[in-house]
Amino acid sequence: MTDDLREQVHAAARRARVAADDLVLATRERKDAALHEMAAALRARAPEVLEANAKDIEAGRAAGLSEGLLDRLALNEKRIDGVAKGLETVAGLADPVGEVLRGSILPNGLELRQIRVPMGVVGMVYEARPNVTVDAAGLALKSGNAALLRGSSSAEHSNTALVAILRDALEAAGLPADAVQLLPCHDRASVTHLITARGLVDLVIPRGGAGLIDAVVRQATVPTIETGVGNCHVYVDATADLDMAETIVLNSKTRRTSVCNAAESLLVHAAIADEFVPRITAALRDHEVTVHGDETFARQEGVVAANDEDWDTEYLSLDIAARVVDSLDEAVRHIAEHGSGHTEAIVTSDVAAARRFTARVDAAAVMVNASTAFTDGGEFGMGAEIGISTQKLHARGPMGLAELTSSKWVAWGEGHVRPSS
Repeated sequence: MTDDLREQVHAAARRARVAADDLVLATRERKDAALHEMAAALRARAPEVLEANAKDIEAGRAAGLSEGLLDRLALNEKRIDGVAKGLETVAGLADPVGEVLRGSILPNGLELRQIRVPMGVVGMVYEARPNVTVDAAGLALKSGNAALLRGSSSAEHSNTALVAILRDALEAAGLPADAVQLLPCHDRASVTHLITARGLVDLVIPRGGAGLIDAVVRQATVPTIETGVGNCHVYVDATADLDMAETIVLNSKTRRTSVCNAAESLLVHAAIADEFVPRITAALRDHEVTVHGDETFARQEGVVAANDEDWDTEYLSLDIAARVVDSLDEAVRHIAEHGSGHTEAIVTSDVAAARRFTARVDAAAVMVNASTAFTDGGEFGMGAEIGISTQKLHARGPMGLAELTSSKWVAWGEGHVRPSS
């Protein structure tokens, strides 16, 4: 059975390679037309997607999935229209393929250019969120890549419906349907076969919980871009406008709790703790957020005393860890010890403090007087994102079109040969 599954995954990868070879020659006009075709098909066939998604939601509730995971899984007409708009936005972006990164004419007359090229075959391993299926397919197509999608069994019906629609749209636009393929999701071995298909798959991107990401990064022989979990902090500095701080904390925490850019920890400077701690605790309580707090926060009504695990927890729920710090430097040290390198925010009126924070905090995104919720490919003008990279090689932060490309050197000569040494 394992050998059969391995061949099934590898056969899909070989078909993807053929499709990727076709996409290399596709013009921007053809790719953009396909993206618009995909968006229109999603809207026209939304009832099919919603019917499939309802089956996944029902099965998820029966399996005891948390409300946060069910929210990630859920689709509605607004969310379907949102991913369709994402495809249209991607169509409006410049095509990265062929962009000249640098170039020169050497003294001997050889013309040298470094240009962007597609990765080739990109594998995605992800959990729960069916919108990732569409985002990944659209970004892969625009950047000239073929996508192998391995979603979770919890989203099986939704992903199957979405990929069928996307493949039909690709064919209608005259591009290979195998540019988007869905891999089997019921056996974890399919992940292993994908991430070890060196020579067939060019890049794997895991997107999900810490366990999934760690397993893929440790086991993969295919190059991998690590998209990390989001233990995001909001630090409220001594000079913060407290009205602004309250708004930013609430938006960062409660806008949507199930996403990786939601704030999971709150740090408050001791100089404003007497005023701000009671205020923000009451505001969070009004929004049904449970605060897991240090000694200062624990004096407030409804606060649960924090333990060591709380500082490292990505709750993905209406919970937040909170503590008082004596200085900006102590806040930075706390973030360095407990943060995940995703998004960190400071609320301050002190420009020097903001510059110190942005310089010292090691994260993919740092916000000054803004919500952590802005770390998002769409919000950053990328149309959509294939993930948020928390590593430092090749890509970091929201990954859009450029991050799905590599480069090659092209040299033009006129019979140039290199002299013997």
